[in-house]
Amino acid sequence: MYAPRAAAAGRTASPATARLINDRLALQLLQSEGALTAGQLTVLTGLSRPTVADLVERLQAAGLIAVVGESGAQRRGPNARLYGIVADRAHLVGLDLRTHGVTVAVADLLGEVRDERTVSIGADDTPEAAVATALAAVDKALAAAGAHHAHTIAVGAPGLVDPATGRLGGTDWIPSWHVALTAALRARCGVSVLLENEVNLAAIAEQRDGAARDRDTFVLLWLGHGTGAAVVLDGTLRRGASGGTGEIGFLPVPGTAALPSASGCDGGFHSLAGSAAICALAVEHGFLPAAAGTGPKTAHTPPPDAADAPPADADADAGDADAPPAEAVVRAAASAVSAVSAVSAVSADDAGAAFLDALAARIALGVAAVCAVLDPGCVVLGGEIGRGGGEELAGRVAGQLARLSPLRTDVRAGTVGGRAVLRGAVLAAREAAQRELFTSAG
Repeated sequence: MYAPRAAAAGRTASPATARLINDRLALQLLQSEGALTAGQLTVLTGLSRPTVADLVERLQAAGLIAVVGESGAQRRGPNARLYGIVADRAHLVGLDLRTHGVTVAVADLLGEVRDERTVSIGADDTPEAAVATALAAVDKALAAAGAHHAHTIAVGAPGLVDPATGRLGGTDWIPSWHVALTAALRARCGVSVLLENEVNLAAIAEQRDGAARDRDTFVLLWLGHGTGAAVVLDGTLRRGASGGTGEIGFLPVPGTAALPSASGCDGGFHSLAGSAAICALAVEHGFLPAAAGTGPKTAHTPPPDAADAPPADADADAGDADAPPAEAVVRAAASAVSAVSAVSAVSADDAGAAFLDALAARIALGVAAVCAVLDPGCVVLGGEIGRGGGEELAGRVAGQLARLSPLRTDVRAGTVGGRAVLRGAVLAAREAAQRELFTSAG
């Protein structure tokens, strides 16, 4: 619920600024609370009835709100009309770029997804062919959503995004079609295209819809094929001078045979908590769950295509063919440990518990380093591994962390699910579009 602060702002600001503040406050309320009457807006904003009547008329004229119903049959008139944001006022596009595919979502101004689709990019496809495939997916998604064009586009991609230019850096190790697609979207669509690191977008999704909804300050630790982190301090996503905040894969840690370098994170935290390392750790502890239809997993080297595929849904089975091998192993271990087993003294539960304990000890090294510098108070374990391990893994990491750090830190499992990056892209596009439209309404 919003505090009635707009009226006070209106007394100290110029008339134009006061209108802008009041309009944005009303629109934010309509987004968070749903349809409201003019009387309800008066109470929630603290504004006078004439001022609310004014802003309602102004926002209707701008096409941002409309009458969507009435509050009750017994009381007719302007105060009984329910006003809501016109969701079709703008359509947003979110993209999640992977090495061998792209997922596209088209949403309305309220962030409700109208269409979503995933297309594969062949390993031998030229950059031009890859871009054409991705653009065709965007066009089809827009058409299926009944949209003529996109108002705002947000793209999530691996790699460094320069905060000053909004362009991908470190492009020597990312697919060239990622850079080409972003340029093509900007040139062809003629609309705002936001480019953001994928882990940062996942953090936005966890903050708005997931495990960090009650936190203004937290760190999302991404555990998947690779490792990364996103930092949110006082409600603001922190990117760093070069866009490299959270490149935790390069963090030097004990337990590796070498040190990371400027050209690669082998020997850093990635060597302890990346997908291949987790699979090898499971083998070491004798935990080899069988994937559906594939037999026992040896999992020393996960297939890069599988690890890079668009993430499976949060409730995917451990044997999901689209799931990275490490996710399947961790999910199976967490399930085995949580289930009550009375078959024998030595069971999959014991092997799974030992594996999860060892994995938690590794993850806690990275978390402890982050906490020693930032003291965020909350760390969310995201990515395929964080999602697969759930509360079983998060609880173990919290226990290990308590032994390493005196700082009180809440460790939580991510809850957004397998579309965290895509959801974050939609939310980022929504925020940018609303900021523009809501400002222009004033």
